[in-house]
Amino acid sequence: MASSASLRRRFADELWREGAITRPEVAEAFATVPREVFVAEGFHGRDGTWVAPGDEGFLDAVYANDVLVTKIQDGRATSSSSQPSLMAAMIEALDLWPGARVLEVGAGTGYNAALMTAAGARVTTVDVQPDVVARAATALAATSSTVDLQLGDGYEGWLAGDPYDRVIVTVGVAGASPRWLDQLVPGGFVLAPIRHAGHHPVLRIARDGAGAVHARGVCPAGFMSAAGPLSALYRGAHPLGTGPLLPPSVRHPARFDPPLDVFRYHDMWFAFGAWDARTTYAQPPDHAADGGCALLDETADGGGATIWPDGAVGGSGPHAEMYAEHASALIDRWLASGSPAVPAWQAAMTLDGDPECPIWVARDWRLAP
Repeated sequence: MASSASLRRRFADELWREGAITRPEVAEAFATVPREVFVAEGFHGRDGTWVAPGDEGFLDAVYANDVLVTKIQDGRATSSSSQPSLMAAMIEALDLWPGARVLEVGAGTGYNAALMTAAGARVTTVDVQPDVVARAATALAATSSTVDLQLGDGYEGWLAGDPYDRVIVTVGVAGASPRWLDQLVPGGFVLAPIRHAGHHPVLRIARDGAGAVHARGVCPAGFMSAAGPLSALYRGAHPLGTGPLLPPSVRHPARFDPPLDVFRYHDMWFAFGAWDARTTYAQPPDHAADGGCALLDETADGGGATIWPDGAVGGSGPHAEMYAEHASALIDRWLASGSPAVPAWQAAMTLDGDPECPIWVARDWRLAP
């Protein structure tokens, strides 16, 4: 059986070859920090079973490019070790340097904070769940990671450690807390997975010299959702998603051969969300497959249109034809616009959400010039 050290090195090399890592210090962090220490009690496997240390294939699963869910509450995942390629992409997007001060909102297992520390950053991480913080503290101590771990409300950031050069958020949120921006140095930015059209693409959020707040797309992503004011609804928000739509009565054929990969599919999905506020996530009628991009008919339960990675469209409900036609027109628009990826988009942000705890939300997404 391969050792943890050899698996770590091999995994870091794989992420490098795939382009998820491009900076040597990030590669070295992944090759150095033992991920298994941060899931020492085990995790939920893809088949729902519990995978524990000592089980056959435990280390192989730890060093696969996959999310490891460590806590489920009321049927919902509430803590995990994120997919390593996504961690790497977000850490690299921070553009860190030795001694950079980073606030992490959402400690999770502590692994992400340990990686950033190994890459040279000085990290403060905060999480609202006492049991999550306790487990992360044990793992960080076991790996001698010099992370400042705090129990607290992520919305508030962590004032005692500011100012920060960067803020990174590792839980899906509806918008950015004003506290995060207030705790940054001039020129610093927030990197956060912000809810958009039923998923959580990562955005870079910063305040310009005039005080206006702007967002720029970074990459597609999927995260479990935060609770409290960070998940607040706001005016003009996309629908939160839906159960299965009705069986389609109108079908438009596939457009892409081969189908779009998961990243390009989410690029298209992001664009649909920028152009149509009815865009969200929906499941197929038979539950036989994962859900996907949909235009939701909010006037009729189960109505709307689904759009799949191969470009096929299915229209459902009383306005099936109209929604199917509109979905196909959005595909045409995306193609005519040059098939823009998530980083091609930018938006101004405004305060909305809970008036007592407002959040910065994106308005009027536009393709960057």
